[in-house]
Amino acid sequence: MKDVIRKLRPRLLSWLHRSGSAGRIALFVRRFSYKEVKKATDEFRRVMYSNPDGVSAYKAKLEDGEVVLVKEVKFLDHEENSSDGEFYRQVQLLARLHHRHLLAVRGFSAGRKRYLVFDNIENGSLKEHLDDPLRTPLDWRTRLQIAIGVAAALEYLLHFSDPPMYSVSISSSNIMLDQNFNVKVADISVHTSSTNSSALILQSSDSEGSDELQHENIIFQLGLLILELVTGQSSVKGCTDLVQWIQECSSSSSFHRMIDPDLGDRYDSSELRKLLAVARVCIRSRYEPKFSIQQIFRYLQKKVENPYELTYE
Repeated sequence: MKDVIRKLRPRLLSWLHRSGSAGRIALFVRRFSYKEVKKATDEFRRVMYSNPDGVSAYKAKLEDGEVVLVKEVKFLDHEENSSDGEFYRQVQLLARLHHRHLLAVRGFSAGRKRYLVFDNIENGSLKEHLDDPLRTPLDWRTRLQIAIGVAAALEYLLHFSDPPMYSVSISSSNIMLDQNFNVKVADISVHTSSTNSSALILQSSDSEGSDELQHENIIFQLGLLILELVTGQSSVKGCTDLVQWIQECSSSSSFHRMIDPDLGDRYDSSELRKLLAVARVCIRSRYEPKFSIQQIFRYLQKKVENPYELTYE
């Protein structure tokens, strides 16, 4: 029964949106009290990440023991006293997103402060696994599947989600892993005028140039994420170094010197070369765009073995 409700939820929420019954969102997602959210997040001490807009997300443990993500929703100063209707509308729009690699909305908390509660993040963030020496290192196959999963989620947001506007930020700190190490893109929100320009704005637009710029930015961030997966290095601390390295390296020896030591020699050399070719294409997309997210996803989906080669030569 739970699976049936989960499958039908996007259609039900779409109907509610069209009918204007925003308040009835509570029928389909759980409403949490502020007290419950505060307790689950250990009084908001368990910070998972903060996005470019200064919005924080927290790891939370529910009473049944499940580990979920809680994210605060902020409005502009002049919107602080707005009715809960606008907040419910945002919950609706986010809950309409339905993809295996997007973190689904589980519930919300409304009041003076507003929070969204998202699905299971039992294995935390990708950044935790890359940075914490006490965790079992992610194997090569898992890293490859993470790259493919993120690309799949981005393709969905860019080409198959409904027209409402969304913003998304991609980094290892806001890419979550569920209990089965399936990747979940977490930092998605309904676009408002407060969205920081450094976030990636996904919206329907009459401006072809604006759309192209958005696609270039999102592909660039995907490239940085792939480099983190391969090298184990943070793109925040060493972004310039990683970008320079992938732009300049051309030999197999350069590839193997940069690979995450935690992987040892337990990876496929052919897949590594092709994955790094994808990363190079993604990084260069900011300056000389050539491939769409759909093409990149298809290439990755086939274990980086597409009939055509991604190359600038």
